Amino acid sequence: MVPARAKTMIYREQGVVLRTYRLGEADRIVVFMTEGRGKVRAVVKGVRKTKSRFGSRLEPLSHVSLILYEGRNLDTVTQAEVLDHFRPVREDLERFSKAQSLLEAVDSVAQEAQANPRLYQMLVGALRSLAAADSPLLVGAFFWKLLSLEGYQPVLDVCVSCGADESGLSGFDADAGGALCGDCRRRPGVVPITRPALELMRRVLGGGLADALREPAGPASREVATLATAAFEHHVERRLRSMAVASAVARH
Repeated sequence: MVPARAKTMIYREQGVVLRTYRLGEADRIVVFMTEGRGKVRAVVKGVRKTKSRFGSRLEPLSHVSLILYEGRNLDTVTQAEVLDHFRPVREDLERFSKAQSLLEAVDSVAQEAQANPRLYQMLVGALRSLAAADSPLLVGAFFWKLLSLEGYQPVLDVCVSCGADESGLSGFDADAGGALCGDCRRRPGVVPITRPALELMRRVLGGGLADALREPAGPASREVATLATAAFEHHVERRLRSMAVASAVARH
C-alpha cells in the first residue's frame, strides 16, 4: 500500500534576512532569523529575474513578514512584505558595516528550526537602535548581550579565578570567563582592562544598556568593544569577517 502523501504545510513568520546566495540561474537561497522558528533557509524562486515580484525585498538586513511552505530540504518563500528596510542604516556606510557584524554574529549562533524569540528580538531592537543613532558601543554591547544569552555572561564583580573583590580587578580572560585581579592576571591570554571599561561593561550587562549606548566615543567604549569582539570570536571559534570590514570603514 502506498502511503498517503503528506500535505504541504504553509506558515507565516517574521524574520530578518541574514544573508543570501545563488541557486541555479534565477533562484536564491535566503537565510532568515525568524521569530518563531529560529534560523530558516528558504528558496526564493525567480528572484534574480528582472520582473521578479520580490524585487529588493529580500536583501540582507530587511525585516520582513513572510508566507512560506515547508519542503523536504528547504522551505520556499511564497510571499514577502517589508516591515522595515532600516533605510538610515543602508544609506550610511559605517552603520551598514556595523549592521553586517550584527547579522554575522546572529548567523553564527542561531540554530536552524530552533525557536529563539529573544535572539530575534535582540537583533530587531539593535537594528532599530542603529537606525536611530550610530552609537560607538552598539556592536560591542550587542556581542556582550548575545554572549550572555548564550550562557557566557562574564564575571565582572570579583576575580573569576580567586574571588578577590573588585577593587583589584585589572585583567580580563575570555577563556576563564571574566575579570582577574592583579595576582591572577599574570598568565598568557590575559589582557589588561581599565576600571572605566569594567564599569561600562557592568552597565551594558546589568540593566543600563540604553544609558550606556549614549556614551560618546572614548577609550572606555573602544576597550569594551575590542574585548567584546575578542570574547565573541573566542566563543564561536572563528574570526568575524564583517568586523575587519567595519574596522576598515571606520578608519576612513
